[in-house]
Amino acid sequence: MNNSRLQNELDSARIDMEKMLPQEILDTFEKTIREISDSNIASGLSLGTQAPDFSLPDYTGRIITLSEETTKGPVVLIFYRGHWCPFCNLQLKAYQRYMDEITSLNAQLIAISPQTSEHSMNMQQKNELSFHVLSDMHNQTAEKYNLNFRLPEYAHEIYKSLDISLDTFNGDSTWELPVPATYVIDSEGMIRARVADADYKKRMEPAEVLQILRSLKSS
Repeated sequence: MNNSRLQNELDSARIDMEKMLPQEILDTFEKTIREISDSNIASGLSLGTQAPDFSLPDYTGRIITLSEETTKGPVVLIFYRGHWCPFCNLQLKAYQRYMDEITSLNAQLIAISPQTSEHSMNMQQKNELSFHVLSDMHNQTAEKYNLNFRLPEYAHEIYKSLDISLDTFNGDSTWELPVPATYVIDSEGMIRARVADADYKKRMEPAEVLQILRSLKSS
């Protein structure tokens, strides 16, 4: 098993970002994080909640339904922002390194973003991901999980200056995103663990997910 901590990689990416970008842009990023966090508008679902069902396509058009997947065993469900987000790339690549352990525990992983199928394909192929990468157009599933928010207008031009035009990536003009979140859902469809944080530089550790999956298998 790869024992490197995901958070160490995320911290290194944050330091690199702080070296590369002007302070004005960094301040805007932090302002949006504070506003989303303080508003509590996208805090996610609680432990013990029944996970809302969904049916979403992968880049081939194949429809994946959560309730069908949980009949096979637990599901690790990750909501990420997009393949333009370096922190999301690090997270999904880190989980890919643990896929043998995840599947050995009779579990599987599903990653969801509001990107179009084309951009979901880019994420899957670029990072050589073996798990489901699904497109949640218009953030309808993220809304069911209480994760969606609209990026403030004052941040739009800054994102565009970095070649991040969400209307292009997501195929609509809402500029909505999900707060990054990870859920562990048991075979009954119940949320048994969760992390949802407006600060996209923080993610749930794969090793922690494995520990939870082991506890589910032994219970």
